[in-house]
Amino acid sequence: MDFSVESLETPALTKAQLADMLFEQIGLNKRESKDMIDAFFDLIAASLVDGTDVKISGFGNFQIRTKAPRPGRNPRTGEAIPIQARRVVTFHASHKLKEQIQDENKITPVI
Repeated sequence: MDFSVESLETPALTKAQLADMLFEQIGLNKRESKDMIDAFFDLIAASLVDGTDVKISGFGNFQIRTKAPRPGRNPRTGEAIPIQARRVVTFHASHKLKEQIQDENKITPVI
């Protein structure tokens, strides 16, 4: 199954555009397409909030990382401000995705 994203008007792919692609290329109705996309991202978000890593084969891994508290500063005033500990989401692309990106962006030297 081949999905085409050539007709994107913005440089970012939105949930609405994903739902439209499901509608056009798979044949789900628009309501089902939107619900499927929303459910997919809700499931990923809920797993991450619960502290569970999300691994999507051939795409990459979303992981929760706990950052320690550290000293920081206000760049405008130079005042020292403590930055509290927090949890952040990191994404690591799979080797397959990295290869696809590199193959797409290969530059042939002009001789």
